[in-house]
Amino acid sequence: MKRKFFSLMALAAALSVSGEVNYQVVPLPQRIELDKTAQTTLLIKGQAVSYPAENAQMRRNAEFAREFLGLVPTPEQPSKKKSKKQQSAPVALTLGLQSEKPDAYQITVGKQGVTIQGASESGVFYGIQTLRKSIAAEPGDTVALPWAIVCAEPRFLYRGTMLDCARHFFPLEFVKTYIDILALHGVNKFHWHLTDDQGWRPEIKALPDLARKASYRPYTIVGKNIGLADPANTIYDDTPEQGFYTQAEMREIVQYAAERYITVIPEIDLPGHMVAALSVYPELGCTGGPYFVRPYWGIDPDVLCAGNPKTLEFIKTVLGEICEVFPSKYIHIGGDESPRTRWKTCPKCQAKMKEKGYTQEAQLQSDINKEVEKFLTSKGRELIGWDEILEGGLSENATVMSWRGFKGGIEAARQHHRVIMTPTNHCYIDYYQLKNHDQQPLAIGGYLPLSKVYEMEPIPGELSEEEGKYILGAQCNLWTEYVASPDHAMYMLLPRLAAITEVQWLQPEAKNFEQFTGRLSNLQRVYRKACYKYCATYE
Repeated sequence: MKRKFFSLMALAAALSVSGEVNYQVVPLPQRIELDKTAQTTLLIKGQAVSYPAENAQMRRNAEFAREFLGLVPTPEQPSKKKSKKQQSAPVALTLGLQSEKPDAYQITVGKQGVTIQGASESGVFYGIQTLRKSIAAEPGDTVALPWAIVCAEPRFLYRGTMLDCARHFFPLEFVKTYIDILALHGVNKFHWHLTDDQGWRPEIKALPDLARKASYRPYTIVGKNIGLADPANTIYDDTPEQGFYTQAEMREIVQYAAERYITVIPEIDLPGHMVAALSVYPELGCTGGPYFVRPYWGIDPDVLCAGNPKTLEFIKTVLGEICEVFPSKYIHIGGDESPRTRWKTCPKCQAKMKEKGYTQEAQLQSDINKEVEKFLTSKGRELIGWDEILEGGLSENATVMSWRGFKGGIEAARQHHRVIMTPTNHCYIDYYQLKNHDQQPLAIGGYLPLSKVYEMEPIPGELSEEEGKYILGAQCNLWTEYVASPDHAMYMLLPRLAAITEVQWLQPEAKNFEQFTGRLSNLQRVYRKACYKYCATYE
């Protein structure tokens, strides 16, 4: 087969004809090598897709090919004579691609049909998604695929997206839809924020009242009418917010995500953002309460009491069951926005400081972090938290999520901590997408256009080459103080998730925002077909 190589710029110009399959998807493959003869292979719905019969993951991949491409899974039986149906399979799913990146794939379209080969089963899955997105604009049951070789591998092994289900509860079916959206974009980590001052969502069987009571608040603040200085002037709705996930449901989500090659990383935020838990166990707070599940937003001064030995018992009970439900290597402990004002006047906290010889309250939080890390290590897990956990020192096994800009991530990498970059000014998709706020659903504030997300570079230039190796990847975060419905959540997510996807998959020199926006049209056809809500304009 004679082939012609195109640069990404030349390829965009050469294949600009509307309606042609050109493999220019999001995220963009690293190499698109078109056959010079311009011949095509027909992909017809109802035809077979073959896969290694003994491989359960590849069988699932074939089922995804049925769902996304309309093909019929047909297991290969190498030790037996192939049937006519097997011989006519136009698409073959195979392993054996040589790459250090397990998510790498190669699609070969030629005289023999279509082969999607992966460095692992996940690579085959991403190849299927690329073919799905490539034919999104083609009507009917038959698609002409230009002969080509299409290759891709992600820049980063960690490619994350977070959903906050604590501020507003989202039903199980939407969480699955959210995971489907992540899979479409090549994301492989789902960070699930499960607890906060405004609601406790995971069932803990040893502490049943947590889910039963702390998951409920009778009303919620209306819009941004925050009157914390004078709560009597704050306006609330009359709609109860409630809901929690049973352990069976959380396991269902873990399994659903795993089938799409996504790891679920749970977050139990501590020692701050714990007022919902304190409403059930007031003895774990410094003042003894009473506490109530917060119906308004903001940083609350009430946190877990660092001087109470029962606090660590509570944390270990919760995290012990979380580890049983979630097989993720990482367990997220939050660690952000935890005021120490209560600790300054708490007799128990001050007594512990004196006992330990501490001179600053920040050392109390560091003490909790270290105890929690020891516990997670005993469970074969690793601690991950927001960049505040750097304060007071961490072991090298801890991973830091840098959200307050890049500074925390730079500091962590220089200390040889692994880092996930998720700075607010590039990755907080609860911000407005357009300058005109009146034309959009309510957001927390700020302004994060699609172009700003796209320009992010996770490895800062200040780091040496060796230090840069500690940057594992990037993540965008969807906090939901002002996002109360699935449609609103999808609107905030899309298409900004597409932009962070290219940050996660492409080398910096391969990114081009103008080309990216041109490729969004095909992806938006997938959104419409799947009934995903999205922001149709961008800046």
